[in-house]
Amino acid sequence: MTPLHLSHYTQVSCVGDGLAALRRALRSGTGGLAPCRFDGTALPTWIGEVAGLDRAPLPAAFADYDCRNNRLALRGLQADSFDAAVNDAIARHGPRRIGLILGTSTSGILETEIAFRHRDADGALPAGFNYRGAHTTSSLAAFVRAWFGLEGPAVVVSTACSSSAKVFAAAARMIHAGLIDAAVVGGVDSLCLTTLHGFASLELTAPEPCRPYDAARQGISVGEAAAFALLERPPATPDTDAVLLLGCGESSDAYHMSSPHPEGLGARMAMEAALADAGLTPAAVDYINLHGTATLNNDAAEGRAVGALFDNRVPCSSTKGLTGHTLGAAGALEAVVCGVALGDGLLPGSANTRQLDPSLRLDYLLASRDAPVKCAMNNSFGFGGSNCSLVFGKRA
Repeated sequence: MTPLHLSHYTQVSCVGDGLAALRRALRSGTGGLAPCRFDGTALPTWIGEVAGLDRAPLPAAFADYDCRNNRLALRGLQADSFDAAVNDAIARHGPRRIGLILGTSTSGILETEIAFRHRDADGALPAGFNYRGAHTTSSLAAFVRAWFGLEGPAVVVSTACSSSAKVFAAAARMIHAGLIDAAVVGGVDSLCLTTLHGFASLELTAPEPCRPYDAARQGISVGEAAAFALLERPPATPDTDAVLLLGCGESSDAYHMSSPHPEGLGARMAMEAALADAGLTPAAVDYINLHGTATLNNDAAEGRAVGALFDNRVPCSSTKGLTGHTLGAAGALEAVVCGVALGDGLLPGSANTRQLDPSLRLDYLLASRDAPVKCAMNNSFGFGGSNCSLVFGKRA
């Protein structure tokens, strides 16, 4: 593919708002996970909760969209002046030539959970409950589109944990097809009891801060986040530090509803496709941000796939020990991590991981260190084997 420019990007997660907070967490190895007390629920697990969302309703003009997910989206749009960058792009390209491709998994389901608690004697939901504006996955794109006054294509991708990685591939196709000149891409997923109890019922949540790829890993720490990027064609003479999207690879295991192929077949196919799209070999990659959920099966399957394709030559890590697994926002959040790695010359470490699983042949980073990074890969793999790998780099 012809490279595309990430002209602006940002994040909000439990480590804080904006790139400065993310940099501090990556360098220090100190994240934002805490014991679960979300919505009065004391599950024996740790989560990555973004503080203050309950106290920040959307402006009155957007009340139909008010829910935790869209509040988190707005906070992400305002971090690092991302909204100003989008408005500048609108001025350059026009509102019809900017696409909006976002990922989420549970969207505003918390609003429905709350509404069910307040049913009347006949079982009817409260009159003020707005399912379309608050619950549905489409409400995320509808809200962001209305916020900016965009008139181009608006799409929500919901493929579990690969959702907001796949948005980069969808946006690239639209730009290269000439349908749009730029795209706002990203992911937003917020905490809800359905997710917390659901993963707990699958016995996938850890009783401590998650330890990706650790020999004694016990499961995930669920988190929430909003992450966005503005994707455009690069200028004729891009800055040497400009972060570029070089390639996208997608695959489907179709192996099991929740478990990955044990040898990571789909994961390897996605990584190979991303490299082929970028016109690169495995030797060109300087860092891999692993999906790394800290579950036994997922880490083992991905680790085998990475080991088979890259051997143990490429430094890699999972950053979910800092942020938790942010589900539908994870792909975009970790794409931003790759942007920081490229821009700062930083190899991120894996917070909380103490000893690499000895069965996996990887150059796994326990602590962050400075090093030149010219090419970074981001892996995101969802339930049902919906896989996506992205390759980012600097101008050669």
